[in-house]
Amino acid sequence: MLRGLRKPGILSPTFLFWKGGLRGLGLAFMYGAYRWHVDGGYGARVGRVRGDAGRGVSARFGVGGDPVCGHCEVVTVLEVIQRSSEFLARKGVDSPRLQVELLLAHVLQVPRLKLYLSFDRVLGVAELDRLRVLVQRRGRREPLQHILGTVSFCGLELAVDGRVLIPRPETELLAEAGWRWLGALAVSEPLALDVGTGSGCLAIALAVRCPRAQVHALDISPGALSVARQNARRHAVDGRIRFHEGDGLAAVPAGLRFDLIVSNPPYIPSCELAMLQPEVREYDPVLALDGGPDGMAFYRRLAGEAPPFLAGAGRLMVEFGDGQSGVLEELFRAQKWVVEGVTPDYAGRPRHLTVRRA
Repeated sequence: MLRGLRKPGILSPTFLFWKGGLRGLGLAFMYGAYRWHVDGGYGARVGRVRGDAGRGVSARFGVGGDPVCGHCEVVTVLEVIQRSSEFLARKGVDSPRLQVELLLAHVLQVPRLKLYLSFDRVLGVAELDRLRVLVQRRGRREPLQHILGTVSFCGLELAVDGRVLIPRPETELLAEAGWRWLGALAVSEPLALDVGTGSGCLAIALAVRCPRAQVHALDISPGALSVARQNARRHAVDGRIRFHEGDGLAAVPAGLRFDLIVSNPPYIPSCELAMLQPEVREYDPVLALDGGPDGMAFYRRLAGEAPPFLAGAGRLMVEFGDGQSGVLEELFRAQKWVVEGVTPDYAGRPRHLTVRRA
């Protein structure tokens, strides 16, 4: 990064009763095979009924503190999806059911769609415990990608954590435009630069999709570069990506001329950071979000610093925020760039700008 750079049927309770507890009034539901306690929010304990050997096995699941009375039946995949989805919905999480399914698939180490063939599967104690912790974290609005530890970008699994911006789907379109441009060049080893690489998503996608390319990746954050290097090794392109730590293009070795410079710099105006969703505001690094007073700080730097590093027929491709297209075009034109085009994201909104030198 640069500095200052969402049908199964509804569960129908066969029995419903009020339950008082130390934490206040709660509800307990009996859904045929199991009993679930909602203690001011999200459940408490479930347990296996006594088996043939006469022993009861308790399993804890949920955020609440009061145990449900006695030994109860075990929980199935469908039931835990339903109740966990309700919890996340109350916490304001978008697409709560999808989020739970992804978390449960992660716990069970199965593809998400396989859950639909396993609705009656009984979850074990360890599985319930692990899922409970993950759902709690998501309820606190920690990003799903941080909880899972990875994100899919252009079909590539990349590690992400609090040191890097989580790659967004629209940035895949920027990566695709980049590797198509490199692939069409009549040079044996096209050279590309990713400014503010973060997780390395753009640089790695370019290297994987364009095997002829040599890629350089720049970031001011040592932590981000550590994640990016890990991801490059994961996809066996670390031998074709050189990473540079520094603030701006001064950290790039002098004399290099790139056929392509790509960047997804910080573009959120400083005054709007507090209005972002909690997943972004509280977990993405501010360095990767804050674009200065008007969100244009890093585009100004790129427009001014990039020309000596761009090959004669090279292109600069950048991502930008909602409503910034017109201002950004004028900014680059004022510094002697030629605007080749603005392309939309998946929602049809202007999102990526391509420019070249006059």
